[in-house]
Amino acid sequence: MVPRLVLLTDRSQLRLGRGLVRTVLECADAGLEAVVVREHDLDPPSRHALVARLAAVDGLTVLSSRLPDPAAHGLHLAARQQPPGEGRWGRSCHAPGEVAVAAAEGAAWVTLSPYAASVSKPGHGPALPPEAYAGHPVPVLALGGVDVTTAAAARASGAHGVAVMGAVMRAAAPARVVAGLLRETGC
Repeated sequence: MVPRLVLLTDRSQLRLGRGLVRTVLECADAGLEAVVVREHDLDPPSRHALVARLAAVDGLTVLSSRLPDPAAHGLHLAARQQPPGEGRWGRSCHAPGEVAVAAAEGAAWVTLSPYAASVSKPGHGPALPPEAYAGHPVPVLALGGVDVTTAAAARASGAHGVAVMGAVMRAAAPARVVAGLLRETGC
C-alpha cells in the first residue's frame, strides 16, 4: 500500500540547528509512514548509515532516491532512470504520459510534478492541470508546491496522496506540518 503522505528529505533546507534524523523521527511520531531519502551529495557510507538508521524506525517505510540501498524498503527513481531488475520501486514523473510508461514498466507508485509553484524548485513548471492527477493505473502522489493549504485540493483532483519536501523541511515545527498534512489528505 502507498501512503497518502510521503516526505522527501533535503537537509539543506532544514532550519539552523535542526538535524535530519531528528526531524524525520518527529515526523514519524506525528504519523508519517514513508520517507524518500534524497541526500545525493553524501558519500556512500554516510548515506547508507542514514538510510539504515531511518529504516530501523518501526512503521516507517524508507525509500532510497536514485541509488539502491540494501537497508531501504524500496527505490524512488528519477524520471529517466531504468527500472531495477527486482524490488519495489516508484518514479518521478512530469507528465501524465510518463505515469503510464512507469506503470507499464512495473512502478508501484509515481510522483507527478509540479502540482503548484515550488519554493524548493523556483521556475520549475508550469503547474500541471488538476485533471493530470486522476485516472492512472498506479497511485499518483502530487509533488511540488504542496503544503497544508494545497494538500486537500491535490487529493480532490484525483491524486492518491501528496509528496512533500520544502513545506516540512523548512518548517519550525515539522511534526506539526506533517499532522496538518495528514488531516488534509484524509489520513
